[in-house]
Amino acid sequence: MLKSLSIRNVALIESADLEFSEGLNVLSGETGAGKSVILECIDFVLGAKADKGMIRYGASECLVRAEFTFRDPAIFELLREMDLDGEDTLVITRKLTTEGKGSLKLNGCPLTATMLRRITSLLVDVHGQSEHFYLLKESNQLRLLDTIAGEPVAGAKRELSALLAERRDILAELDLLGGDAGERDRRLDILRFQIDELTRAHLKEGEEEKLLVSREKFRNAEKIKDGLSETREYLLSDGGCADCLRGAAHALRSLSKFSECYLSLAERLENVSAEIEDVGDETERELDSLGMDEREAERVEERLDELKALKKKYGGSIQAAMEFLQRAEDERELLENGAERYEKLSNQLTAVEDKLYAACVRLTEERKRAAEGFSERVTKELSTLNIASADFRIEFGEYTREDVGKATSEGLGGVKFLFSANKGEPLKELRNIISGGEMSRFMLAVKAQMSDVAGLGTYIFDEIDAGIGGKTSKVVGEKFCKIAKNTQIIAVSHLARIASFADSNFLIEKTETAGRTLTHILLLDGEGKKREIARLIGGDTGEISMRHAEELLQEAEDYKKSL
Repeated sequence: MLKSLSIRNVALIESADLEFSEGLNVLSGETGAGKSVILECIDFVLGAKADKGMIRYGASECLVRAEFTFRDPAIFELLREMDLDGEDTLVITRKLTTEGKGSLKLNGCPLTATMLRRITSLLVDVHGQSEHFYLLKESNQLRLLDTIAGEPVAGAKRELSALLAERRDILAELDLLGGDAGERDRRLDILRFQIDELTRAHLKEGEEEKLLVSREKFRNAEKIKDGLSETREYLLSDGGCADCLRGAAHALRSLSKFSECYLSLAERLENVSAEIEDVGDETERELDSLGMDEREAERVEERLDELKALKKKYGGSIQAAMEFLQRAEDERELLENGAERYEKLSNQLTAVEDKLYAACVRLTEERKRAAEGFSERVTKELSTLNIASADFRIEFGEYTREDVGKATSEGLGGVKFLFSANKGEPLKELRNIISGGEMSRFMLAVKAQMSDVAGLGTYIFDEIDAGIGGKTSKVVGEKFCKIAKNTQIIAVSHLARIASFADSNFLIEKTETAGRTLTHILLLDGEGKKREIARLIGGDTGEISMRHAEELLQEAEDYKKSL
């Protein structure tokens, strides 16, 4: 349910904070006072398209904050899917600046408008001039019918889901087997070529790295030779580094009789000299082994080109190509022995699809049984709501055994809600012909039949007064009361009868202060509620209107006690 709504700088509203009750909340006020602005704010925070024209003149931004409580497991699941926090309370905050920049947060976490709409579609159902027409979407029509049908449909859908999962598993294995015999042979030819190409290549881990080192040596052979020769000269030539170190060591050793320190230094130089000679010898061996084998250089280049081509074809690296070879060998083995398995799986698929089609038919029959009684009851409800000639039916889509591949967890065929408001007029899809006022009353008739069925937490009704009055307004108020026992209702009304049934009444009024017009929203107490109902009755709060208001309030109270 919508627990609270805070509005800042929207249209004529500078600041407003509303606390809604769990039952029936009625908004009333003079025409043009700003009732529609409240609903626009709710639409805005539910994820409707932002319009910077809603920002109050002179302000740089507007803000709407809504707090919802919920218990629906589907909402918990959706929040987990989106990695959002939410125990049983959602706080949605939406801002919009005059530059057209906006921000959306849910429990302090940023989110997109699309994500927001997915969540709020499970929280609130708005009826009126709004894009949140829940039942204009065929998917929602089907969901509502399934809710009405209850366990028979739920059980059929569970059976259907199990069969769909079995079908997916069979199709996945058939896909691995490569389709029919011709397709398997074509796939085997490809696999054999790939396996042969990779096997003949004798791929080894680390080979490419060693080849690259060899290629660099071949490409820089002259530079390496010159460097090694120069190093050998420095280290081993007459008067070179090794000779100098030996001479220095000999000079120090001749001084050893004067101090052990000189002997120690001489020994250290002799060790360095030995290491230098060893480095020189290794350098000479490297120089002697360095040769320009043109055929070996060509072999290295050709092997690197071969490896490059294989990497490009089989995954981008030698490791990926080796893994590809293993997978290809496994698939070849499966396909070479797969004819018998393929035939067995094909027979299993036919049997499962027969069961699947039968399950879809059973699901449709269960829905039709529920739809027949439901459409009759809704049509009767509509007659009490001043749409006496209304006709409402549910149409089921046709399908055959050949359509089983299109089956989903919702079955086949789908449903459409058909409606006609006038006698003699043909039934047409609900979304194509119903007006705002008719839609509100249609939804009211539907919700009256679902008062004991769990659903959305909040229903918002706009234009519920369109075309009704007198006796019908009393019926609307009574239906509101029935629905509000289980579901919160927020309704805009101009009718005293409906306002008298409210658990919470809000008065929207305009005032002029310091040359500015502002809209204020007041939660009415008992006396304030009576005065507002008197105003709705006769436009004043005279004695007769006040007495009539008391009577309406007492009638409403007696009715609510009888529920």
